[in-house]
Amino acid sequence: MFATSSTLLFQEKAKIQLSQFFQQFSRPKTGDVCKARGLVEEMTRKGLKPDKVTYTSLIDGLCKGSDLEAALEIRNVMVREAIQLDDIAYTALISGLCRERLIDDAEIMLREMLNVDLKPDDATFTMVMDGFCKKGDVKKGFKLLKVMQSDGHIPGIIIYNVLMNGLCKLGQMKNADMLLHAMLNLGVAPDDITFNILLDGHCKYGNPDNYEKLRSEKGLILDYGSYSSLIASLSKTSKRYNR
Repeated sequence: MFATSSTLLFQEKAKIQLSQFFQQFSRPKTGDVCKARGLVEEMTRKGLKPDKVTYTSLIDGLCKGSDLEAALEIRNVMVREAIQLDDIAYTALISGLCRERLIDDAEIMLREMLNVDLKPDDATFTMVMDGFCKKGDVKKGFKLLKVMQSDGHIPGIIIYNVLMNGLCKLGQMKNADMLLHAMLNLGVAPDDITFNILLDGHCKYGNPDNYEKLRSEKGLILDYGSYSSLIASLSKTSKRYNR
């Protein structure tokens, strides 16, 4: 009985030491993720079952080390062992999927996170929405906006800028202007980035005069980005007249 208790005590102590050692290696600045994976395998061989903290640290390290495939393998191991992923693991995986432009998979992971009653933060929602907008699927971006609002989040200016940029890149200037007015009605104050996105869109696809009217109403001051968009627009106009 004493020997069994001593063995269990030794195993628990070793598990804690290995977990602490592992967490040091999972940090991209100081660690070697390959060594971390080897350490987990060693723990398993010795009969020391890795816990949630260990697996989560490994997923985070693998995602930051751009080894998404290995991170997803660890996630599958956790699912098989009935270990619930936490918000850190989900956020790391979503970030990794977005980095690899696997936006549909990132959305699936985001919805899975919501289904287990975990709350993604604004940055996590923004990553996925930005991914959809960059691939031209602004509708899915707006669907996630509704999901975000129904989950109790109040979208800030960064999220609206992401959606605004998506609309302007598609030349949907009427919808972009409507989004601006919706923001104002909700009390979300546009920033310089918002107006530069709008100006660039109007110069490329709409009418810069519409933006000039808006600028006058809001008392905006043109900055470098604004002048660049206007110069590009004037250059295009000049070329058309000189043909």
